[in-house]
Amino acid sequence: MSSWPFGTTADIGLRVFSSSPEGVLKEAVLGMQNILLSATEFDLPWHHSQWNLGKDDWDRMLVKVLEETLYRAEIHNEWVVDISFMLGQQLHCQVAWVDASEVEREVEIKAITRHDLQVRELGAAEQISSPYPEVPDIIGPGWIGDVVFDI
Repeated sequence: MSSWPFGTTADIGLRVFSSSPEGVLKEAVLGMQNILLSATEFDLPWHHSQWNLGKDDWDRMLVKVLEETLYRAEIHNEWVVDISFMLGQQLHCQVAWVDASEVEREVEIKAITRHDLQVRELGAAEQISSPYPEVPDIIGPGWIGDVVFDI
């Protein structure tokens, strides 16, 4: 996985890296889920579903996907364990999930903020650094995403 959580003054942030913008969405979902967990392994049956979300710019689609992930866990008891994306007229999400009521959580995310939100492409040999020591320097080519969660 290519995601690194970092602490801010009162929130938790996440930087993700992937070879594609769809990969950034996936890494962000799985990275966010890992922040919430008290244990990272569980043996539960997987279920599958499809979500269709509106097409927008990558920053807004990142927020939509993360908000939908939280909503599904809280309202429908669907804890995402794998997800893939296809962009057409809408953002199609193929989701594998387990029963969220069986997943022990340590942290609660109240909201996905727009603070320092970004999804952008890094050119070949382009380097981006982070002010947070837990996040490594990342060198392109590839895509990065940053998001901050209100906990």
